[in-house]
Amino acid sequence: MKNSWQIKPGDKFGRPQRFKIRPLRRVLRTTHLFSIAYGDVGSSIYYALGVVALAAAGATPVALGLAGIIFVFTALSYAEGTAMFPESGGSASFARHGFNDFTGFIAGWGLMFGYIVTIAISSFAIPSYLGLFWMPLKTSPVVMTTCAMSIVALLMTINIIGVRESSILNITLALLDLATQALLITLAVLFFFNPQIVLERITNYWPSPQDLLFGIAIAAIAFTGLETISQMAEETKRPEVRAPRALVIMTVVILVVFAGISVSAFSTMPHTELVQNWSTDPIAGIASKLSQGMNPAEIAAQWSNIEIYQAFFRGLIAGVQALLPVLVAILAATILFIATNAGLLGISRLSFSLSRAKLVPPIMGKVHPKFKTPYFSIIIFTIIAIALQSPGFFVPNMFSNLGGLYAFGSMMSFALAHASILALRIRQPDIPRPFRLGLNIKVKGYYLPLTAILGLLGTSMTWVVVVIMQPYSRWVGFEWIGLGLVVYWYTHRRRKSGPDESNGQFLEAPGLG
Repeated sequence: MKNSWQIKPGDKFGRPQRFKIRPLRRVLRTTHLFSIAYGDVGSSIYYALGVVALAAAGATPVALGLAGIIFVFTALSYAEGTAMFPESGGSASFARHGFNDFTGFIAGWGLMFGYIVTIAISSFAIPSYLGLFWMPLKTSPVVMTTCAMSIVALLMTINIIGVRESSILNITLALLDLATQALLITLAVLFFFNPQIVLERITNYWPSPQDLLFGIAIAAIAFTGLETISQMAEETKRPEVRAPRALVIMTVVILVVFAGISVSAFSTMPHTELVQNWSTDPIAGIASKLSQGMNPAEIAAQWSNIEIYQAFFRGLIAGVQALLPVLVAILAATILFIATNAGLLGISRLSFSLSRAKLVPPIMGKVHPKFKTPYFSIIIFTIIAIALQSPGFFVPNMFSNLGGLYAFGSMMSFALAHASILALRIRQPDIPRPFRLGLNIKVKGYYLPLTAILGLLGTSMTWVVVVIMQPYSRWVGFEWIGLGLVVYWYTHRRRKSGPDESNGQFLEAPGLG
């Protein structure tokens, strides 16, 4: 039985004698959850394809496919965990319930690192797409990096002031993005797809086993934002039903889109061109090749023998040729901008959850007296994200480095999420599970989900591969863990030394506008 003093979802805290319980407003539905999550996960398609291609070469579609299997297992574990504990925190919440505070902190700290890298890499991809309008944004490392840093700084200011995302805007952009991706895939399949050529482009540039393993690990970046639905559970109506439903829908859509886009890329260009010219903006590369490769007159002649219809089709194809690159550039920049902002919002919610559980110092959840936002954590994490971008001024493989950093933090959190689901099956087998995973294996009287076991193995092995094969991610990642241990030790010591004083301020989790 839970202790009466245990902090509940939606609580605010300040001085112990002024403790209040004010639950968050539950206003979100399945469509809202899907659109918000797709805005995060779907945005990664605009850079993930290029990042994976740098590592996996011709095996990029294979690496994305294998990473997609791990993604399915992870999404299912999150569905069971979120239905059990519909509170902000995601894997940190699961680990805290399944193990202890320290494990919950490690999961949250790794997830926090993933959010920081998401902020860095999403904003870093924006200038490349806007290079269609001014080429130095794509070709000059100084201009690109400066622009990316400026975007993060701008969003820091916006989040401190407290301007929030609109659910209607998220839904609109998600639908527009899906329609654009469907158009790209359809055009590529209709006019460029040749199974033999695609197979040759894959096999002729097949990587070494080490590079393939690293490519699969890096492909984890394709699923940036998986935690979003769990983070929004406290603001969802009937989260035990709608959160798992949104996770399943998002998983299916993302896998279909990524499969179609990777095939489209290898249909329109060889791996070498993708890496050399379009590694930072791969979807722009697909749009450009489609625009250049379609012949309106030939296509119109194939579609109709009647002159008036041929004229219509010529005009239609010519219009698509002219507008497609512009549409992709503007849409990519917009969605990546929102994804960068979502990273800052995610850190705000995660800081709220960890502060509420007293796993990080109270200052991490300190609220601005005027704007009522956790400004301290926003500023700190923004500075760290900008610091991660700074090598972009002189490091050519910046995207690969950021991809490895994301895999380091997220795979650690995902592995702990799977382990927590398994631990909860053993330690709390009778707890209500509105969404219960099937395909269970009976071990010593306990029913353990096979997907969670496979997910734990997959995410753990992926994390080990990144640690072994990329020194940059290894050293930066372990430095982050070392910093986290110091933070946890300080917080734990402060908790034991006496009551927490937070100047009477109460922490509120940011909600949606």
